[in-house]
Order: sequence, then structure tokens, then C-alpha cells
Amino acid sequence: MKIIVINGPNLNMLGIREPSHYGSESYRDLIAKIKQYARTQGVKVAFYQSNHEGDLIDCIQHAYRRYDGIVINPGGYTHTSVALADAVRAVSLPCVEVHISHVNEREEYRKISYIREACIDVISGLGTDGYLRAIDRLNAYAKEGIV
Repeated sequence: MKIIVINGPNLNMLGIREPSHYGSESYRDLIAKIKQYARTQGVKVAFYQSNHEGDLIDCIQHAYRRYDGIVINPGGYTHTSVALADAVRAVSLPCVEVHISHVNEREEYRKISYIREACIDVISGLGTDGYLRAIDRLNAYAKEGIV
């Protein structure tokens, strides 16, 4: 299985930005953690991060016929971007939405997700381990067709 992990705005600032919500791991630590876990699961993984909505859309579109699934943390675009959701729908790849913090226990606007309906699952509040659970979810979906 080949998946792409897509991270939106400010995820490159992990470990610096609000550690009380997002933890002390750096973005580099996150990538290393995911790579190591993916190897143990027999999953090939690629990564992309951008602070720009159009670049994220281009990455999602590029995933078409190149990857078997997408793990996405849209960051602040979760609450504002219909275009990201449309891009996920367009490529018809199973996608898991990930959030490091418990978004449903934070500000009201964080409870809104435009991309959620385009995804097969949402994982929130598990810290960076949520990315690992998303890999598991995509693996199970691919192997067994579990929805």
C-alpha cells in the first residue's frame, strides 16, 4: 500500500506552536515516527506540507493513480475549505482526516469540518499517534474493504 500524508498550514511549526495543544514533537520528529511505523506495517509513505490551500489541492490531485490512500491534517483549512473537500472527492481515494488536538473540545469554529464528509474516518485528539491510527485505518480499508 502507498499512502501520502498531507499536512496543512502551521503543521511545520509543530513543537513550537502551542505545545499545550499540539505537543512538543517537531515536524521532523513526526515524519520520522510515521516512516518508522509505516515500515513495520509494510506501507510506503510520502509526505507533503504546505501553508497554501492551492498547493494542498494540487498535491491531492497529484495523488490520483499514484497512491492508495491519503492521510490529511488540513490544519486551519479544515474549517474553511470546501475546495479541499472537493479535491478529495474528485480523486476518489480513501482519505482519513487527522487532528492532533481534540478539536471538538476546543473553540466552536474548530468543530466545523468541511472535509469530514469526503473522508472515510476522522481521528482526533490522539496527539501525533493519530497519524499511525490513520495508517491502520487505511490499511484495514484496503485489505478488507472495512468502511
